[in-house]
Amino acid sequence: MSKRVTQQLCIAAISVVLTVGLFFIVESKQAMFRWSMATAYAGLTLIGLSLIIGPMNVLRGRPSPLHTSLRRDIGIWGGILGLVHTVVGLQVHMGGRFWLYFVFPIEENLPVPMVRYDFFGLANYTGLGVSLVLALLLCLSSNAALTKLGSHRWKSLQRWNYAGFALLIVHGAVYQLVEKRTVGYVLVFATAVLLVVALQTAGCREFLQKNKQGTRQ
Repeated sequence: MSKRVTQQLCIAAISVVLTVGLFFIVESKQAMFRWSMATAYAGLTLIGLSLIIGPMNVLRGRPSPLHTSLRRDIGIWGGILGLVHTVVGLQVHMGGRFWLYFVFPIEENLPVPMVRYDFFGLANYTGLGVSLVLALLLCLSSNAALTKLGSHRWKSLQRWNYAGFALLIVHGAVYQLVEKRTVGYVLVFATAVLLVVALQTAGCREFLQKNKQGTRQ
């Protein structure tokens, strides 16, 4: 068995254990809600890890290549969990009528059908944006994609992960408000987000500083 396959299997196993563990931690009588929360927080953990590997390398003075198999594989499973969360999450509210996540119900008696412009709609549209970014990143997560697109174009598309994470922050934060989540959920979400943002910011500053020093030399 190759090192890459072993790595993939290990990350897959960790992803499953983390998701199942969170499912049993979440307190709710609704199984679909528990799976939604479990995949959301497990996905957030893996996506966050994939985003801090590069900055941590920079801060430790190590080379940060265009991509590494570890970062890519963690990102792949984070993306998979994120998409699973989207599918599961659309079954939690509205009795399975998933379109009502994005448009107001007919019972609202609006003059014309309208997209949801409330906080619930904002949370769901940003969540949809995250899903589209994750789908794009999963399509890019192969050597074939890198070879076909070339490093410059591949990297420009891969940078959508930052936009995706920004949408994820809005999506998660608004849902904390809409569902009036308990302090524990809020703290875990806020800690994960702040850690990623802090390390990304520190890594970017270190990278720019090193480039500036190199230019002067």
